[in-house]
Amino acid sequence: MAIWYEVKEDETIDECLARMAADGYMAMGRREEPLFHLVEGEPQLLRQKIEFKALPIEE
Repeated sequence: MAIWYEVKEDETIDECLARMAADGYMAMGRREEPLFHLVEGEPQLLRQKIEFKALPIEE
């Protein structure tokens, strides 16, 4: 069964992948989504949300 891991704001992509491996999962897909907030009524990019689709590592 696949689950999704989100790269935390204070973590690198490599750190997220290491966290997944420690939990017994490997990345099988990736999706990104821009997150915006309003500044004086105008949308401004806040950050890029990155998630990895993870499947259990088969032994």
